[in-house]
Amino acid sequence: MNAINPVVTMTPMGERAWSDPAKSAPMLARIPMNRFVQPEEVARTIAYLLSDDSSMVNGVSLLIDGRFQAN
Repeated sequence: MNAINPVVTMTPMGERAWSDPAKSAPMLARIPMNRFVQPEEVARTIAYLLSDDSSMVNGVSLLIDGRFQAN
């Protein structure tokens, strides 16, 4: 089994929850890429894991976090 672990994802709910710069600025400051994840980036990762291209990828937890965990 594989897992994906995105940081804040800018879905419509994410946009509502994180649109206030006073709330989002501290979190963005912790993400080296200085942006939140777009839903398409999560979808592409899922599509990869569902494809034959990932047939030998097993038991991984993929971070989609702009290097958030690297800090």
